[in-house]
Amino acid sequence: MHANRSFKYLAGILLSASASQAQLPAAYAPLDAYVEKAMKDWEVPGAAIAIVKGDSVIYAKGFGVRAIGKPDKVDARTIFAIGSASKAFTGAGVAMLVDEGKIRWDDPVTQHLPGFQMYDAYATRELRVRDILSHRSGLARGDLVWYASSIDRDEILRRVRYLKPSWSLRSNFGYQNIMFVAAGQITATVAKQSWDDFMRDRLFVPLGMTETNTTVREISKLANVATPHARIDDTLRVIAWRNIDNAGPAGSINSNVTDMAKWVQFQLDSGKVGKKSLLTAASFVETHTPHTIIPRNTQARTLNPFTHYVSYGFGWFLEDYRGREVVHHGGNIDGMSALVAMMPEEDLGVVILTNMNGTALTSVLMRKIFDLHLGAPAKDWSADVLKLAKAQEVQAKAVQKKKEEGRAKGTKPSLALAKYVGTYNDSLYGQVNVKMEKDHLVLTSGPGFIGDLEHWHHNTFRANWRDRAIGKFLLAFTLSTAGEVDGLKFEQGPGAIAEEAPDYRKIADPADTVAKVQIAKADLEKFVGSWESTTPPLTLTVDLIGDELKLTVPGQPVYTLVAMTSSRFKLTGPTPMPAGFFVEYSIEGGSAKGMKLEQPAPQPTMNFVRANNVRANK
Repeated sequence: MHANRSFKYLAGILLSASASQAQLPAAYAPLDAYVEKAMKDWEVPGAAIAIVKGDSVIYAKGFGVRAIGKPDKVDARTIFAIGSASKAFTGAGVAMLVDEGKIRWDDPVTQHLPGFQMYDAYATRELRVRDILSHRSGLARGDLVWYASSIDRDEILRRVRYLKPSWSLRSNFGYQNIMFVAAGQITATVAKQSWDDFMRDRLFVPLGMTETNTTVREISKLANVATPHARIDDTLRVIAWRNIDNAGPAGSINSNVTDMAKWVQFQLDSGKVGKKSLLTAASFVETHTPHTIIPRNTQARTLNPFTHYVSYGFGWFLEDYRGREVVHHGGNIDGMSALVAMMPEEDLGVVILTNMNGTALTSVLMRKIFDLHLGAPAKDWSADVLKLAKAQEVQAKAVQKKKEEGRAKGTKPSLALAKYVGTYNDSLYGQVNVKMEKDHLVLTSGPGFIGDLEHWHHNTFRANWRDRAIGKFLLAFTLSTAGEVDGLKFEQGPGAIAEEAPDYRKIADPADTVAKVQIAKADLEKFVGSWESTTPPLTLTVDLIGDELKLTVPGQPVYTLVAMTSSRFKLTGPTPMPAGFFVEYSIEGGSAKGMKLEQPAPQPTMNFVRANNVRANK
């Protein structure tokens, strides 16, 4: 990494789509053709690439189109989502506050977020700032908390106390978006401004990243924007931009390769912009220092024998490749895949942005560019990785076929569909609602998930999400010993974004305290009195207090009777109570002769007659 580059820095940051191919070393001559073929093979509609060498942007170019079916071409200023490549910005922001003495890497998270709480008390007390920046919190992802959700960053962090740990603190690498939300909220608390404003004021503006933002809300104001795409039912389709502003510090930055090249230059120059250092050498090195070891499986070693070790810094993956250090981070959010990578010893950096969902094209092109630069023996990374991807696709289809074959034919739900209607709650993931629409059930969770439920077998249904980019998955209703619906369990998180299977409990319908009919006070008098049951022996008393009927059950709170019809009342209590409690009177000759107390199963319905056949309040 070189210092004092100010004499060339301006020329580098001003280079855009007009970058001359004459500036490109001859070693890169095969690159354009390779990119175009690889994009076709991987079904990627559009991509933009920038290559930085030392002080200069030697390559900045767009390929393909912003949206299928439209003529607009991608260029070096086309905006894409960079997804989790945003994490390195969050890490750099924290490093700035460390330099200012406002944060220490080993501060407890609770020192800056006093209300923060993990599932485990020890982890709550011991979790440090460096832990949340290096994916060693002991937590699995839990992404369904924020993904397509309307809850804000503070509420996301409040709910993390319900996310059970998968490993002991610091014992394993566990990729964790929520912990980067925590890092962003620490930044906001300490800096006394939002993470978004801090990124703009302390990084984007000083680096000259004038077309970069942290929110999908800015996209509609821009003209040169890529459209997200995904394969749905084996067909490439346009999908909507996903709003993930609530998880912004983990992945909401949008940018283009022209701006991102400036970020790469900043990184290659050890945190400097021209002559000005935005980070001390110590803090900058900390962000690029391995803090968590990442195991490599046999498949990864076979596919890429040139990488032996992988670890994680603060927002960066760190590994070796053909004897050089590589610092990189990818990003994937609905319909967009990105990668920022550097080979510091070669003073080389690359940015690859695409408008395709979950594509490996970004890592393929990174290795191809590195190989061209190093003059390494030719290796067709695209063909090798694509072969593996096709094999995994065949395997996934086989798993789905097996699931289809295991579907029990000729079954039906245990109950009428209306019995599954209701609100289901999970402390971590919040509420989902199930309702009837025409002849089928519909599940809704926040603004992002609306799914039509198709009966699969028994009490299991398949959710066909109306946002087809999310896909389909199975969910099962659970029944109590009384045969009533009491829960809802997902097979997996939507789109496999969550490793865990959310398990929701049904919430009892709130008592309806609004009368359906109005009964004159004089007519309420006929319901007043003492009412007896012989099996079991029990006496209830009904009094008229003001304009309300009050029911007294020995040893219980006083209940209010709310009129549903002229003779049927719902019981409501001083505190919320389960639905299903009703009192119904039998009327003869204008007088109440009997009373029936209905209770939710498995409790019995009880019949009462007037005690001694005498009106109590007359």
